[in-house]
Amino acid sequence: METLLDQSLGNLADLFPEGSFLAQLFNLRALIALILVGSICGLMGSMVVGSRMAFFSDALAHCAFAGVSIGFLLFEFFIGENSEDDNGFWYFVTPLMIFFGAVVGLGIAQVRHRTRLGSDTVIGVFFAGSLGLAAALSQLVKNRRFFNLEEFLFGDPLQVRSFELVLLLAALGLVSLFLLFFFNGLVLGSFNSSLASSRKIRQAFLQHAFIILLAIVVNLSLRLVGVLLINALLIVPAATAMNWSKNLKQMFWLTLVICLFSAIGGQIASWECSTHGYPLGTSGAIVLITVALFIVSLFSLRDGNTQRVN
Repeated sequence: METLLDQSLGNLADLFPEGSFLAQLFNLRALIALILVGSICGLMGSMVVGSRMAFFSDALAHCAFAGVSIGFLLFEFFIGENSEDDNGFWYFVTPLMIFFGAVVGLGIAQVRHRTRLGSDTVIGVFFAGSLGLAAALSQLVKNRRFFNLEEFLFGDPLQVRSFELVLLLAALGLVSLFLLFFFNGLVLGSFNSSLASSRKIRQAFLQHAFIILLAIVVNLSLRLVGVLLINALLIVPAATAMNWSKNLKQMFWLTLVICLFSAIGGQIASWECSTHGYPLGTSGAIVLITVALFIVSLFSLRDGNTQRVN
């Protein structure tokens, strides 16, 4: 399937003039991947911001350090460090990263529910524990052939592979279906839990399902925008949309538009700068565009007061 997809993308790239942006297969793959990631983060971002889960999603991203470290050790133990298959490594590690992120997310939700501790405190404890585990295992992970720390931190869309496009497309479908059926329940539960309970909305189920979905989204997107930047793509466009929106519906769709514009614009800006001798990281360019749009949105606020989305 991966070979067939590569051939199809190669045929598509051949349709464009030689040397142009889309004539490069790696650019075409990266563009499709960023459109998928932008769509996913755009759909999820408004719910993350609306549910006040910005710090939560950041914790899930950083927990990926521990997830990939555990996956690396298991990969060497079961498959062997002599393996030369880079794709095989990520086939093996990605599900483990998602599983570990989901366990951490559900753990945070359970502890927060069973104690009097604030959400930020509980998240901070799990955040520290995950990074501590990653730091402890880092001494055992000596082989860096399959795992580049810099790419993991900052991402590199140009390194995306065809099988990751399939995974991202599946994730987009999963997110779309989930929001299609449960969007109203999530919104109502985040703004008025008592009213949601009176209407027999299963809030615990929706929250846990959303946490698992968020873990899937974060861990699948890490290879493209990196651990340190994924949260920016989830949060900043939604924050910008909130400043420009009068209601939740406007915020939802505007977040999606801003994410797509930033993702596509960031890659084009990186390509143009690189062709003129000024290398610019694609992931960083994407995030800088989102931040620039947020700053612009601040000047649109009247009397210096933020507009409240209803």
